Amino acid sequence: MKVELAKSAGFCYGVRRAVEVAQQAAASGRPCVMLGHIIHNNSVIEALEAQGVSVVERPEDAPAGSAVIIRSHGEGKAVYDALQARGAEIIDTTCPNVSRIHKLVAQAEAEGRCPLIIGSPSHPEIQAIAGWCTNAVVLDGPEALGDWLAADPRRCRMPLAMVSQTTSTRERWERCIKKAKKECTNIKISDTICNATCKRQAEAQELAARNEAMIVIGSRESSNTRRLAELCAALCPTVLWIERAEELEPSNLYGKASVGITAGASTPGWIIKEVYDKMSEENMEIEESFAEMLEKSIKTLNTGEKVTGVVTGITPTEIYVDLGAKQAGYIPVSELTDDPTVKVEDIVKIGDEIETYVMRVNDQEGVVTLSKKRLDSVKNWEDIEQAREEKTVVEGLITEENKGGVVANVKGIRVFIPASQTGLPRDAAMTELVKQKVRLRITEVNRARKRVVGSIRAVQAEERAAKAAEVWNNIEVGKRYAGVVKSLTSYGAFVDIGGVDGMVHISELSWSRIKHPSEVVKVGDAVEVYVISFDTEKKKISLGMKDRNQDPWAVFTDKYSVGDVANVRVVKLMTFGAFAEVVPGVDGLIHISQIADHRIDKPGDVLAEGDMVDVKITDIDYEKKKVSLSIRALLDDVQGADAE
Repeated sequence: MKVELAKSAGFCYGVRRAVEVAQQAAASGRPCVMLGHIIHNNSVIEALEAQGVSVVERPEDAPAGSAVIIRSHGEGKAVYDALQARGAEIIDTTCPNVSRIHKLVAQAEAEGRCPLIIGSPSHPEIQAIAGWCTNAVVLDGPEALGDWLAADPRRCRMPLAMVSQTTSTRERWERCIKKAKKECTNIKISDTICNATCKRQAEAQELAARNEAMIVIGSRESSNTRRLAELCAALCPTVLWIERAEELEPSNLYGKASVGITAGASTPGWIIKEVYDKMSEENMEIEESFAEMLEKSIKTLNTGEKVTGVVTGITPTEIYVDLGAKQAGYIPVSELTDDPTVKVEDIVKIGDEIETYVMRVNDQEGVVTLSKKRLDSVKNWEDIEQAREEKTVVEGLITEENKGGVVANVKGIRVFIPASQTGLPRDAAMTELVKQKVRLRITEVNRARKRVVGSIRAVQAEERAAKAAEVWNNIEVGKRYAGVVKSLTSYGAFVDIGGVDGMVHISELSWSRIKHPSEVVKVGDAVEVYVISFDTEKKKISLGMKDRNQDPWAVFTDKYSVGDVANVRVVKLMTFGAFAEVVPGVDGLIHISQIADHRIDKPGDVLAEGDMVDVKITDIDYEKKKVSLSIRALLDDVQGADAE
């Protein structure tokens, strides 16, 4: 017979911690009692009673002078208050994951929310959670949640806060979340299922699916063991639920080629081993592997160690981590990252495996304080040094302007960027870089002095050179580019077309006659240009911006004929007359003799550049594309009309 043991069988770290704390209290010789069974396992309770730790059901039943052990399922706030009022010493073995739920419901009620607790109303854990608030609603699943909401439609609009029993199944909890999100408009949901529970259930299902029989070991009072048995029964035809080895009847396994074994969180290793011992000698190899697994599961942790765990919970102030040890681990948010712009949910999620550094071990409280950023700091310094050696580009966030430059945060490390290396023009304000993400190259690292220097300019130069090479490799006359105006001169505008600047002559900016490029564009404008000509040796490019497909002469001849009157703009004064723009790109001449109905010395006596005047088109030379205009002809027409 092939026998396979679930890796997560037996004590979870919360239960193991509770039992060890109780055993230590018993060994101390001081009088102590358990307030209720500290875990759901009669064999463990009997063993503790044999060591002198009796069980009481109420705080007032505890003998005077005795220390009182709070069970791993926790107790309501009223119990703590009653024990403190009696002056009793409290030994709290509440599972850290359960303690977190106590804080969540208390905080929710303080915020004006109604706590919704999903779980079995009669379970000690649920009763304890409800004892940390005054108006909690306990519902055993999605159906009960739906009925509760339907009973009063106003409940869907209430401010609610939903948590779950730590040993609930993931499937049931997800259905509750789906129902709540669909029906409720103001609900805060906290995922409080213990990751160890999820892992245990998943492993049990995997074993049940591939074995002909399953043995589930655990107390009949244990909620999580009952769920293990239910999950296995859905996938395996033969499921034996036993509390002790003596309940195992070998004949029930006759003819089974493979058997899987799992155990509830309250089942000690020695009971699991009893079951192994009762099975055939073929399982000796498995017994050895089980012993190794058991040894590994009770590993101890020391300050300064590097450990790997699984994220089991996230709160606004800390992240809970299952380290597979007797202590529960947590990371204060302040120890998660040095980057102030990063959100917790962007770094970790429940179920993620995370590598951390042990800052402090508190065996009395059963917790380990962890730090991710301290471990990351070491790795990040190594990455920074490697980036300098290999001349790789890194990303950083500019956090402040400093004397002579700016400071960037690169993986939690301060990098100074001198003003000359920011890539900004000399007269530009460096404050415009603050809060901007930039690409830079590390140029200097002094780890002892914690000094790092970087350059944005070096990256920009390389990127610009690469883009320029691409432009010169593919440039051709007529090719269009999206560019940015970089600077203006009296004779044109320089446009960056991607690493290379080309010049748009003032005559190519517009069909209209202009005096300065600023009449059409300004620095920073995004423009579309086309290549008129280029010289690869001299690295010069001549660009055009006005639409070559639009022929101004064709527009003029379509619109006007000889004898028509047009409103024109005076664009240039000469000694012999004035040029006026009829349509953009077509100018006509108003001869000095045609400006007025009397003799004038010069055009400026009557006209000024920019004036809008009415003229009569007196002649069109289609071959030479010249137009003659006259103001005097209009005046003569008016005088003739008046004479008539």
